[in-house]
Amino acid sequence: MSKKIILGVFEMMNPSNGMPTWTHPDGRGDDWDRLDYWAGLARELDQAGFDFLFFADTYGYATLGGRMPAEVAAHGIQFPALDPMLAIAALARETRNLGFVVTSPTTVERPYATARRFASLDRFTDGRIGWNVVTGSSQATTDELFGITAKLGHDERYDAADEFLDTCLRFWEHSWEDDAEVRDRAQGMYADPERLHPVSVDGRHQRAHGVFAVPPTPQRTPVLFQAGTSDRGRAYAARNAEAVFIQGQTIPTAAAHVRDIREQAARHGRDPHDVKVVTGMTVTVAATEAEARALREEYEAVLGLDDAAVMFAGITGIDLTGIDPDTRVTDLRTEAGQTLINRYARTDPDIRVRAVLDQFRTKAIRGFQLTGTPEQVADEIEAIIDGTGIDGIMLEPTFGGPAAYRSFIDLVLPVLRERDRVASAAGTPTTLRERFGGAARLAPTHPAHRLTASALPTPAEPSTTAASPAQTPQVLTVRAGGDDLRERENA
Repeated sequence: MSKKIILGVFEMMNPSNGMPTWTHPDGRGDDWDRLDYWAGLARELDQAGFDFLFFADTYGYATLGGRMPAEVAAHGIQFPALDPMLAIAALARETRNLGFVVTSPTTVERPYATARRFASLDRFTDGRIGWNVVTGSSQATTDELFGITAKLGHDERYDAADEFLDTCLRFWEHSWEDDAEVRDRAQGMYADPERLHPVSVDGRHQRAHGVFAVPPTPQRTPVLFQAGTSDRGRAYAARNAEAVFIQGQTIPTAAAHVRDIREQAARHGRDPHDVKVVTGMTVTVAATEAEARALREEYEAVLGLDDAAVMFAGITGIDLTGIDPDTRVTDLRTEAGQTLINRYARTDPDIRVRAVLDQFRTKAIRGFQLTGTPEQVADEIEAIIDGTGIDGIMLEPTFGGPAAYRSFIDLVLPVLRERDRVASAAGTPTTLRERFGGAARLAPTHPAHRLTASALPTPAEPSTTAASPAQTPQVLTVRAGGDDLRERENA
């Protein structure tokens, strides 16, 4: 039986999705900041049977030499931006089956706040939420915006991210026992305190102590996505991720990434098939091949080389315009976006800066580029899925508005359904994790199950000379608005 293809859509809450396209008639320059626009898009994807809507996000923006280039604001290069997390509950209310994946960084957030937000969304969406875990994006800008002075190198950020995620997992999976939420009106007991466990972490990068305030949710832990394909990024994904987003651009390189991620997952004691791999894909489709190619040329015509250089610098910290065009990419060094540098270096170890900039103009951080008739596109999708071991595709918009998705829904989806490669649009609502082929909870081999609420050593027995509760004054302080309302001391 042929593998069913997981279907997603890649979005950003910017005027353009990637390179500036907002001025095109099919762009979303007038709609990107309206909740109604995103609700309408979510409904369309839900009705068509898509599995999830993925929001890339960053606090930062492209900078060169510590300042924002004029092109960023003037041309709308991933700027300005809204926070997609605040829209998810509203989008979930408009949909029945569609899942939502939101990007959140481990560099500037705190584990408890992140755990609380995603647990709340898991409750509000009935288990349709996922977290795209990133260690940082536009990090130099973000550090300045948040006043962060302690700088971590690329691999150190992943070490810190391991600790960050483990702390979140302790809150989600180990602070509440399954039957701790009682809601017993007759006994007057909401939660059984004997079944609550404080989280205790005193790590190199994180400290957290206390009981998680959100009861267990449908998935407990959001579906864990990860998008880095650097060596350290793939290692992080193999240990932690349930879904890995790659930007495959050739079948051999994508197949190698999939194979490496799953082999590393097995070395972590995980079932490698519990790690789903999804690739980005830009599809330009029309009734005839000539029409499709003309549409693709129209799209590429709006993409500027100067804008590409600014965007590349924002991701990697490297201004290609200031480098000899004949420099080999393998000779470039950065502590920022290594994934992008590695992509070009692995594809062609001898590729030069001049060629990279031209390719980046038309492909940017996108995945496979498919152009043709519905049958041609469907053929290519099947070849990619079957030739790489990839589990799903994430459609990327062209001009920014929903037209590219609608063309895919109207022209390509019927062909894939006829070939039994995608699931029916109808179906019983499930959690996002179940849509990815698992149960509602984390797979048994995920390392989260080897954690406990406390990361600290088991404390020694208390000394017999320690003061008893009756001998120790206990002070209860109740505060509201920062002012003490009442203090009571029991001797």
